Amino acid sequence: MLSRTADHLYWMSRYMERAENTARMLDVNYQTSLLPQGADSAEQGWRGMLSISELTGLYGQGHAQVDARGVMDFMVSDEDNLSSIWNCLRAARENARAVRGALTTEVWETTNQTWLEFNRLLKGGEFERDPGALFEWVKFRSHLSRGVTVGTMLQDEALYFLRIGTFLERADNTARLLDVKFQALAGGDFFGGPDKAEQELDFYHWSAILRSVSGFEIYRKVYRNVIVPEKVAELLTLRPDMPRSLAACMNEVVANLDLVANAQSAETRRRAGRLQSDLRYGRIDEILATGLHAYLTQFLDRVNDVGAGIGRDFLVPVAA
Repeated sequence: MLSRTADHLYWMSRYMERAENTARMLDVNYQTSLLPQGADSAEQGWRGMLSISELTGLYGQGHAQVDARGVMDFMVSDEDNLSSIWNCLRAARENARAVRGALTTEVWETTNQTWLEFNRLLKGGEFERDPGALFEWVKFRSHLSRGVTVGTMLQDEALYFLRIGTFLERADNTARLLDVKFQALAGGDFFGGPDKAEQELDFYHWSAILRSVSGFEIYRKVYRNVIVPEKVAELLTLRPDMPRSLAACMNEVVANLDLVANAQSAETRRRAGRLQSDLRYGRIDEILATGLHAYLTQFLDRVNDVGAGIGRDFLVPVAA
């Protein structure tokens, strides 16, 4: 496959996944902001949203204060924010348009319609009327895009590069979400105090985090008890049967990398495989003992290194 084609397919899937992940994070923050809480706590939640995406500085250039409407507008429709849902869906559509010959008609039409319909919804004021409904719509369109891709495309290199992009982006996002939310809610002592009201509020916050990765029902099925932060961490890092866990994502990345391997990709495959093995044989008590933040920071560095390796081995070289 031409590196130019692989590049467009890889980034098409990454941008679609990024749009969904942004919608998920915005939705959980929006739902959490409706809970009884002080103004400082609410603001901290939205600052955490910007921190996850490393956009605090860019946001501050155009906004005097951090609040729900400002952050949501910035992350949904701001054309200057390259990580906004608007820009992600636009980039996904443009990458798909560049390689229409490598996609089925259904995949192209789904991606194109998502972009057109999203703009119609923004202009029609749907976002202002019901932000939660728009976030659900973005998630649904991403699910539809993945389903159409797997259900209609030939299982060849085009599909493999789409899958690599999807799961590499998902791994990065899950790690960022875990890191920021655990630092904000847990600190050094997971449940900060014995106060019943605090514990109830913590329950709603942890529940919201699980819902943001479609993990609430899965947690109940796997652990069958109250939500314990240590178990949330285990579910989202080491459980290979949890679709958005770090382990599940790296399993998919490695499997699809093996299918597109070439003469120069051995080192990238080795690094991805080693990261996969660390997750497969890791234990949550060991991770927590050494520090979850340090572990996730290292994971992000390593997954970004794998992404850079994929760029070197398969995709269009980036001009210096």
